[in-house]
Amino acid sequence: MEADPDLEEFPFKDHSSCGSNKTATPGYCPEIFDSVLCWPETPAGITANLSCPSVLGFKKSRLAFKECWDNGTWFLNSKGPWTNYTDCVDVEVLEFYQLINKLHVLGYSISLGALLISLYIFLAFRVLRCTRIKIHIQLFISFILNNIMWIVWYKHIVPEVDVTINNSIWCQIFHVLKEYIMVSNYMWMFCEALHLHLALAVVFVREERTMKWFYVIGWGVSFVIVLVHSLVRIHVTEDTGFCWMTEKPFATWFVSIPILITLLLSMVFLINILRVILTIMHPNSPNPAPVGIRRAVRAALILTPLFGLQFILIPVRPSASHPLYYVYMYATVVIIPFQGLCCAVLFCFANQDVHQAIKRSYQRNIMRQSTRWSNYQYTGGVDSGAGVFMVNGNGNTTNTTSIPLLSIRR
Repeated sequence: MEADPDLEEFPFKDHSSCGSNKTATPGYCPEIFDSVLCWPETPAGITANLSCPSVLGFKKSRLAFKECWDNGTWFLNSKGPWTNYTDCVDVEVLEFYQLINKLHVLGYSISLGALLISLYIFLAFRVLRCTRIKIHIQLFISFILNNIMWIVWYKHIVPEVDVTINNSIWCQIFHVLKEYIMVSNYMWMFCEALHLHLALAVVFVREERTMKWFYVIGWGVSFVIVLVHSLVRIHVTEDTGFCWMTEKPFATWFVSIPILITLLLSMVFLINILRVILTIMHPNSPNPAPVGIRRAVRAALILTPLFGLQFILIPVRPSASHPLYYVYMYATVVIIPFQGLCCAVLFCFANQDVHQAIKRSYQRNIMRQSTRWSNYQYTGGVDSGAGVFMVNGNGNTTNTTSIPLLSIRR
């Protein structure tokens, strides 16, 4: 599961009592919560200051300011009450995260392009329409949607502080939808391994029936996991602020554990498949494994640890103040956004079945063009305007069709 940038909890996250049912002292600005800090009553004409909140990209050693006007009201701008957090911003850290966001968007965009091309190839050739390719198609669709969601997230939500602070309902819904697509992505990877296992270890299985179960696992089980996780966050840990960017570890396990289980099961399936191919279905045996199955197994063996590599990194994630933190962040930029590209290369661009389908399609087009013009024969002199093209025969055949030269020249 991909993790968002570190966001520490805001110091006044529980602000239910801030400014509620309190009458302001005459000549004072009232106590107010500005979505980040709780500002106390302040005498008119005074600028209040508080330590900057513990937010990634802010320096806690600096101060935030809020101006109380002479008439006993807080400073307003065009959007309403405003607090000055300008001095809190750590410019170097901000620039670093802006670069990380841009690199994520770049990686997801490159993967998105490769996935769209791959999906077009799978859908364009009927010869590729088998159960294995159908699963590839669903995996690619989940990847495409996942990449689009993360591109929007990094371009229009993460950089916009106002969006996360206001915590609009659309932003919360977007986060849940993003999580659903991400979990579905892992479930379809699990379906890839499960299909290969059924194809080799459980021979007598109707593929039409298994495909229905794959849809249930890929899209249905994912919905249940995200629903349970969301309910835990809403009713148990109450991690619903700031577009759901902050989350307690207890809630995280409700989505992380199911994904880890599917990754472990995928590895067990693939190791067993590899054992079958190397022993029972050895190339020298009477019943060797099909070449396509062996290629698919190799691709899946490579992809499964790749998909779960970020789970290995999460426990060893250094704190933001650790010297290796920057190395860690650059590593995630390489590992996570390019998963889709690796999938497209291994399952499509390096797929021999795809190569053969494209080659046969090209050869058919060439033969169709050559056949079309080889059926035309011109009769008459080189400079004569009286000649005709004879199609599928000669002038003495009743089935011959003649096309006047002048009509061709037009």
